Amino acid sequence: MLLNAASRGGQDATVYTAAPIAQGVGASLTGGHHRQTRQDIDGDGWIDMAAYQRWSVRPRLFWEGAGGASAFLTAGAMTEQREGGTLPGKTTPDGRAFVQAQDTDRFDGGLVAQVPVGDATSLHLRGSAMTQKHRHVFGDVEENDRHTTLFAEVSLAGKSGGTSWVGGAAYQRDSFDSQTYPAFNYAFEAPGVFGQMEQEITGRLTLSSSARVDFHSTYGTQFSPRLSLLYRPGRWTIRASGGRGFYAPTPFVEEIEAAGLSRLEPLGKLKPETATTGSLDVGYTRGAIEANITLFASDMNDTTRIQPVGPAELANSVRLVNVPGQTRIRGSEMLLRYRRGAYTVTGSYVYVDASEPDPEGFGRRAVPLTPRHTAGLVAMWEEHDKGRLGLEVYYTGKQPLEDNPYRTSGKPYVEVGLLGEIVVGKARLFLNAENLLGIRQTRYDSLLRPRRAPDGRWTVDAWAPLEGFTLNGGIRLRFGGGEH
Repeated sequence: MLLNAASRGGQDATVYTAAPIAQGVGASLTGGHHRQTRQDIDGDGWIDMAAYQRWSVRPRLFWEGAGGASAFLTAGAMTEQREGGTLPGKTTPDGRAFVQAQDTDRFDGGLVAQVPVGDATSLHLRGSAMTQKHRHVFGDVEENDRHTTLFAEVSLAGKSGGTSWVGGAAYQRDSFDSQTYPAFNYAFEAPGVFGQMEQEITGRLTLSSSARVDFHSTYGTQFSPRLSLLYRPGRWTIRASGGRGFYAPTPFVEEIEAAGLSRLEPLGKLKPETATTGSLDVGYTRGAIEANITLFASDMNDTTRIQPVGPAELANSVRLVNVPGQTRIRGSEMLLRYRRGAYTVTGSYVYVDASEPDPEGFGRRAVPLTPRHTAGLVAMWEEHDKGRLGLEVYYTGKQPLEDNPYRTSGKPYVEVGLLGEIVVGKARLFLNAENLLGIRQTRYDSLLRPRRAPDGRWTVDAWAPLEGFTLNGGIRLRFGGGEH
């Protein structure tokens, strides 16, 4: 059992239990209640932290048969009521109240099973279904809709000598049904076939290749290949990989998720987004030291973005368009970890150079909300039967902003956190102090815009923490003789 409370008005209660129920059959159950009170931290009448109340439950069933057969079955249910926008009696700059609320009911289920069909071959089955019903409120507009996803996959996997292989077929259906704006309804169906092969060339060198063909009901046949090469000379691990994939565009980009469909024009003829990616990963391990560096690149074509209809300062509607030209991402990630007994120190650094065609004219611009430099340092002492103590320091560098009336780039900031946990019998008491420096975006500028954006949003994008310093603590209780 986990009980938690936070200084910003949040509480959590979660219970997990598991036990065998018959020969080869086990079950578990997770349930929880989570709530948060509304918080207007900067006192401007706009809720910075939305209020919510959420209940969830998830049973799971596990089965292991003779000869390696197994199955896993799960189901889940969640209901949540969330409310933000203006506080009672407060208004936006246009002099009107603006409630922003969402009620969600979600149900899902899933199955994973495998059955041996030979000495080195097995049959694998996977399936899932999800339905999610929403009631959105954006000021005086109410939107009611339902999202549904169905997925099924069957495959054969085997191994012969130094060769491992998988081949199969899959089917996925994603649909959206809006009672308020039926012009945006869609139902995507994508049956497909796939295969993967891994070949051990030498004891140190392994080649892996995969390919998938999807027959999309709206965007036609899509081919997604991938090739990887793994080399392990001594203490080193070197992996090079490259591939291609696609994404079927929907109305639900970030701006529309935040503001609703009321100001979005019906979708025109959109192209699927495609991405070609590559990476080189080099790792080294020696004693207490672990180091890793990754170089990565991605070229994306026909990405989608929101565009105002008419001059931005006068527009009160938007359309979704494909970006003409290519969006490019280049970067690297470095990690260094030192372990000695109960002590672990981890340092990381990420560099990202992301650019896209400039919507205001010729040339290119940096992708908004993408800091070029981020870094972190985590120091931890942990002994399972005593507790743990940790220090976290994270740096986020300057990042370009879009459609922000107060600034064109976010300020760099550092977040510092302390966490501690002590074991008392079968209980663990913990206390986390997050964002000790009190970094908060609304210390620099208002979250609320002076006028409503063309897409319907009243707030600017979040580029720094909104909650400031928070303190949360609680207790983990263990019953019975099992491990955590």
